[in-house]
Amino acid sequence: MLFIKILFWVSLFIVFYSYLGYGILVWILIKIRHLFSKNAPKVRAGSFEPDVTLIVATFNEELIIREKIANTFALNYPKDKLKLIFTADGSNDRTVEIISEFPRIQLFFKPEREGKVAAINRVMGHVTTPFTVFSDANTLLNRDCIREIVKHYQDESIGAVSGEKKVIDLSATQNTAGAGEGLYWRYESVLKKLDAEFYTVVGAAGELFSIRTELFEPVGNNILLDDFIISMKICRKGYRVMYEPGAYASEAPSMTMKDEQKRKIRISAGGFQSVLMLKDLLNIFKYGRLSFQYISHRVLRWIVCPVLLPIILLTNLYLYLQTHEKVFAVLLAAQIIFYVAAFTGWLFALRDKKIKLLYIPYYFTFMNAALYMGFIRFTNNKQSVLWDKAKRKL
Repeated sequence: MLFIKILFWVSLFIVFYSYLGYGILVWILIKIRHLFSKNAPKVRAGSFEPDVTLIVATFNEELIIREKIANTFALNYPKDKLKLIFTADGSNDRTVEIISEFPRIQLFFKPEREGKVAAINRVMGHVTTPFTVFSDANTLLNRDCIREIVKHYQDESIGAVSGEKKVIDLSATQNTAGAGEGLYWRYESVLKKLDAEFYTVVGAAGELFSIRTELFEPVGNNILLDDFIISMKICRKGYRVMYEPGAYASEAPSMTMKDEQKRKIRISAGGFQSVLMLKDLLNIFKYGRLSFQYISHRVLRWIVCPVLLPIILLTNLYLYLQTHEKVFAVLLAAQIIFYVAAFTGWLFALRDKKIKLLYIPYYFTFMNAALYMGFIRFTNNKQSVLWDKAKRKL
């Protein structure tokens, strides 16, 4: 009985800490630090205009590529200092033809499709600017994003800068997939701001991130989360990853929960792959704050919490049946209500209907279920590095 009680309370604490407690703890630590030190002056976008290369990886994007190119040309940065590289490996629609219409863009194309990371590895050897920005083809950037990103590189300790991902609010037409995805990224944005202020962002988002070109290390062509691995390898070298919400990439939400599920499963499989590749970062005695943030923000959520959730439910049920104590009755009832709400949200999602009250329980359960499926894909080596692109609202 004692062992079951300890298992229950420890498991509950870890899940709470991973999703809420870590953010609260970091916020408190930041406030304490501010009491004993002066706030660092804010870095402002100004006259610092280094040469930058923007790399956009595309695949069969004929429906949106003109809009992406127009968005890229509209960026508020000197044209002679912004080099543009587009890759279109494996594209068999009109993507290559359309990109070729614009002489300003340096196009790299191979008939064979080997995946985004293979294309990045190939073209990085052609980058001559001190800074490189990566962006996805299906995202639109705000006009000042390059200026907002490069300003941080005036600090020599900054090795990479991550922009913000925004899921476009389609208001009345937004489905459950978009509502849940948007809510999740707003929460992640808050955590990234705290992470950056405390020490470093643990992993950049591929929609918009940048690096010091000299710090780039080619990663294996089988890597699923290239953005995460590239940025974490830079952290491992002792540099920090900054977060800049003033530079953002906007994209439409997934069309359906089925499309979002494909994306989440792939990301989940990539998470397990990343933890295995970066296992040395688990050594908190060597990497200190970086390990603390990496374990708290990523490892617990990807690896530990999905296992603990059913343990919490089953041990809670056992303890209630054995003791009939009120605390276990209340916690068991709360869990049942939560999962019933998640199941109800799933039923509504099948009909593409949204109920705000069900967003959190449904998307939380959905993400953790995707982690189980991602783990199966990872262990079976069945998750292809090639994107099976989720359909998005246009």
